[in-house]
Amino acid sequence: MRNNFESLSELQIDVLREIGNIGAGNAATTLSTMLAKKVDMTVPHVRIVDIQEIANILGGPENQVVGILFMLSEDIDGMMMFILEQKFAHLIINNLMGRNLESFLQFEEIDLSALKEIGNIMAGAYVNAISGLTNLSIYLSVPSIAIDMAGAILSVPAIEFGKVGDKVLFIEEEFIGDDENVSSYLILIPEMNSLHKILKILGVEI
Repeated sequence: MRNNFESLSELQIDVLREIGNIGAGNAATTLSTMLAKKVDMTVPHVRIVDIQEIANILGGPENQVVGILFMLSEDIDGMMMFILEQKFAHLIINNLMGRNLESFLQFEEIDLSALKEIGNIMAGAYVNAISGLTNLSIYLSVPSIAIDMAGAILSVPAIEFGKVGDKVLFIEEEFIGDDENVSSYLILIPEMNSLHKILKILGVEI
């Protein structure tokens, strides 16, 4: 059976967009607190896309990115992947760790641990948005992190959920700082029953 992203009505997509908007707002607040500086955010771009198209959105299959992967469990089952462009990862680590990194090749284990924790906090902002609207309990697994080409990073969710559908909820955010703008991306892939459950509680059942 498909995950039904392909057959969502405009109203159902609007409901999912609102979840994305709330989560993105939470993430911007969290990021501002972590960096101890004001961080604004453009209106997030929330859309249903084919997972095969995401690599091109990220700058091409060979563009290097950070991928932080979570499994969702308890009331909602599925997968969530938080993706940072290289500039965003450098901005966070340089601010938090007092580094001056310019390349992924300079990242050390402590930098990866810091990124993993930041991904955990940012992903939690979205999970809290879903939980707050639905009263569902959602558990985030311990995150796994990889720095690799976008095509390789995306192969994990593509393989895992290709059997239930090709479409995912894709949230693109642009954060506006004092010095530069950076982008992050979130892929949310609930299993079919979980997608039904979310939309039913919000009054727009498939």
